[in-house]
Amino acid sequence: MTGFKGARVEITIIGGGLAGCEAAWQAVRLGHRAVVREMKPEKFSPAHTIPTLAELVCSNSLKATGLDTSSGLLKEEMRLLDSLVVRAAEATSVPAGGALAVDRRAFSEFITEELARAGVEVRSGEVKELPALRPLVVATGPLTSDAFAENLLAALGSRRLFFYDAVAPIVYRDSIDMTRAFMASRYGRGGDDYINCPLDRDGYERFVENLLAADTVREKEFERIPCFEGCMPIEELAGRGLMTLAFGPMKPVGLTDPATGARPFAVAQLRREDREGALYNMVGFQTRLSYPEQKRVFRMIPGLEGAEFARLGKIHRNTYLDSPGLLARTLALVRDQSLLFAGQITGVEGYCESAVTGILAGVNAVRVALGLAPTAPPPTTMTGALVEYISTPPGGSGRPAGFQPMNANFGLLPPLDPASEGALKGVRGREKRKARKRLLSERAVADLVQWRKDSLATLL
Repeated sequence: MTGFKGARVEITIIGGGLAGCEAAWQAVRLGHRAVVREMKPEKFSPAHTIPTLAELVCSNSLKATGLDTSSGLLKEEMRLLDSLVVRAAEATSVPAGGALAVDRRAFSEFITEELARAGVEVRSGEVKELPALRPLVVATGPLTSDAFAENLLAALGSRRLFFYDAVAPIVYRDSIDMTRAFMASRYGRGGDDYINCPLDRDGYERFVENLLAADTVREKEFERIPCFEGCMPIEELAGRGLMTLAFGPMKPVGLTDPATGARPFAVAQLRREDREGALYNMVGFQTRLSYPEQKRVFRMIPGLEGAEFARLGKIHRNTYLDSPGLLARTLALVRDQSLLFAGQITGVEGYCESAVTGILAGVNAVRVALGLAPTAPPPTTMTGALVEYISTPPGGSGRPAGFQPMNANFGLLPPLDPASEGALKGVRGREKRKARKRLLSERAVADLVQWRKDSLATLL
């Protein structure tokens, strides 16, 4: 590719996470240069451990794939925009039923190698001040270093917000007692991909009682800053009521224990973490329990009595901007279109949500460099709906009360038109909800294809 009118521009991206890598990938695939400034391996955040790019620090799952799910729709939109993250995930996937889960290290290495092969330059070392060069994409993520965050906020004349995020433990597969656990996926979807540890009512209640009584890692500021609702520590969920876990991360629906021929009262599920199947992640068991207490309490679960942990759960602080009114839908700063932001620092939450904002920021950085106005998909697409949410103040001023990070969800999309809604007449209950989601997804894909044609055709 030669780029727009033969011009070849350079885009600088601060941050080598999912969003930063997608922004760089978009720049080079459109025929331009990209430079990624990444502080690893010279400096690591509290949650990062490997030197390569696009490291997944929480779950290894990119969630569901079906077009009747919001995460599946988002991934389809990303495929249409030539997402490197989705391609890497599919190339390094591990069995996970109806979800797309990956081998973390292989995933990170795949993206690092693809960017190097495409000619992306990676410069190591912490960036402590906002550079003057433009266009610039800031994709420093929720673990933005304190020095850069303070400098950035001073430059923006804004403030940052915080929430705490928790990470689940990882267990060695050969330490799980498979005479007590069993392999299955809910309703048999995708094959027997999960290890399931069944609990009867007495065992479940003892587990919850011990979970609530266990010591946690606490600091004074932990009491002031909330955890994100979508990644709540399991002990926080348990505190909402005895049955919260049984209807949440430990729900037994769609599972039959082969030892009893019946559905368990509750179940702890573990999802494969690596291609070899040597490591399994405790699904939904993100926690801030102290390390000794994690071992004690989680070994109360049938099948995990002798569990050995490759990684114990932990908690870390995430940072995001007060984006409504600060950022435009294009992810450019309202007062400076050549300064763009991407990833969780914008107020989106989730791997794919972060990555898709990197795609948009990368495209718009190229457009700005070529003298074109930045653009954004319509809010009928999941990508457009996400950027609409994080950028639009209610009533045109102020910001949403209690502005919090947002995952992709169908509630963000505008309703169907009357004709499409009329096609659902006579359909009832669950089937109607699924059919409506399919129609919303079909509309989103069609609108994203049209936006891609209008926004990218002139750049190729």
